[in-house]
Amino acid sequence: MSRFILADRDTDYLLPPSLSDWLPEDHFARFIAEVVSQLDLTEITKQTRGSGSKAQHPETLLSLLIYGYATGVFSSRKIERASYDSIAFRYLAANTHPDHDTLARFRRRFLPQLEGLFVQVLMLAREMKLFKLGRISLDGTKIKANASKHKALSYGHAEKVEKQLKAEVEPRLPQ
Repeated sequence: MSRFILADRDTDYLLPPSLSDWLPEDHFARFIAEVVSQLDLTEITKQTRGSGSKAQHPETLLSLLIYGYATGVFSSRKIERASYDSIAFRYLAANTHPDHDTLARFRRRFLPQLEGLFVQVLMLAREMKLFKLGRISLDGTKIKANASKHKALSYGHAEKVEKQLKAEVEPRLPQ
């Protein structure tokens, strides 16, 4: 008899019948879905043409972008990949998988409207005390370092330099 839990990968289904069963009730993705469903998206939905195959709903795309930005996933390709891999992204996408081109085109086309919607979501989150505004910066500045093996001192050489400097400074100290 084994002491370990069996990992049965031959189950009848990969996910439960409802994605809600996998996501905790207090998960941030649920908050995003609720807030975005309350936003007025008529300006965006009016401008979306209905040609070709059915388009992703702006609510779905906006939810994915906001959640992606809030969790540090900015790339459209990574958001698309997360709609397969992450339960939270899959929940927000309603088990669909928007293409990265669709996400990028949506972001580019509706950027002015999205800015206002993002601010509304942030204001609501702040009112509900879900987060604190702050500043996080990551930048790719390259700084030239002077740490080559020719410039570095060994311990023995550092002792010699210290003795030499003390010898130069001692005669100049007041007695």
